[in-house]
Amino acid sequence: MGEKARGHMVIIGGAEDKSGDCAILREFIKLAGGRDSRLTVLSTASEDPRSGEVYRSLFVELGAAEVSVLAVRHRAEANQQQYVSVSRESSGIFFTGGDQLRITGVLGGSKLSRALLESYHGGAVIAGTSAGASAMSETMLVGGSDDATPNKEIIRMAPGLGFLKEVVVDQHFAQRGRIGRLLAVMAHNPYILGVGIDEDTAISVSPDEIFKVIGSGTVTVLDGKGVSHSNVSESGMNNPLALTDVRLHILPRGYGYHLGQRQVLMHINKEDPR
Repeated sequence: MGEKARGHMVIIGGAEDKSGDCAILREFIKLAGGRDSRLTVLSTASEDPRSGEVYRSLFVELGAAEVSVLAVRHRAEANQQQYVSVSRESSGIFFTGGDQLRITGVLGGSKLSRALLESYHGGAVIAGTSAGASAMSETMLVGGSDDATPNKEIIRMAPGLGFLKEVVVDQHFAQRGRIGRLLAVMAHNPYILGVGIDEDTAISVSPDEIFKVIGSGTVTVLDGKGVSHSNVSESGMNNPLALTDVRLHILPRGYGYHLGQRQVLMHINKEDPR
């Protein structure tokens, strides 16, 4: 799965609960230090300047000690030392939703991006919702057709931020019928794990490469390592793909998965009723 990191990740499928128990957001704060947490909200993905402030207010209300908002809009800003310093001092960094290409287009290869990776490897918690979730991986989905038959043309891929290796994340998964496009990812490279996360659902990934599912929906894991046949190389651009012997797991709250061993774990957080 790549270089060992000391930090956690909380990867959210979007539309997480912000008015009830807020189980997912509370998990992020808890991992980042609870009432001692120092959080940074990065709203680069969103065109709405208020998006960062919404999360700042929420995190303060839920008990975070300090919350800063970085509305980094341009690469010149992403290379400024003041932003780098804020990220390095944070115990948790949260990426809002919007457009994942805005995240990588502004942050990719910048001083801020390198500082975020250093913080993660040093023990900080990295979280992202919706587009912020897709950007967590080394290779990310940036677009594709929902509710479509898998073919070569229904997905678009691009380099991500690189926190999560050998995994592609898709979000709003069940709500937008995105299993076809994640299967297309498997056809292009069966070794990459596909992880589809429903709305108000997240995976909390520990440094030992184990994730637990939290929230009200499910997480779909597609493992193509054992694929015995695919027609991806010879099929036409809009022709349906053939793909045999894909492993599929549907995991609700209370289940987990070992990313390195590609193994489902039963009831790993049964003590948490949420």
